[in-house]
Amino acid sequence: MIVGVGIDVAEIDRFGAALQRTPGMADRLFVERELYLPSGERRGVASLAARFAAKEALAKALGAPAGLLWTDAEVVTEDTGQPRLVVTGTVAARAEALGVTSWHISLSHDAGVASAVVVAEK
Repeated sequence: MIVGVGIDVAEIDRFGAALQRTPGMADRLFVERELYLPSGERRGVASLAARFAAKEALAKALGAPAGLLWTDAEVVTEDTGQPRLVVTGTVAARAEALGVTSWHISLSHDAGVASAVVVAEK
């Protein structure tokens, strides 16, 4: 049964400009595994914008309650390239309260826009 669906888009250039303008913003939004590739290279702005859109979509799927921490939702990439959500803390508590047992996530970026869809299911 679907508990919630969220979708969000982020303009890549605008998101990149915000990251440059506010240097600490990336650390408030992302955990280290989201910021860096396994090689140690920092992810590109399009990938980060898609991950940010996923966090926004996740919040919408959970009913957009106040108090969720950005770093309590992590977008990880499987060896296959498929994205997966890992939730902890405030996000995990809200998901548990709603009975969420699984997540479905899709990310995309093209033509200057990053997008994400998240489905919460029980």
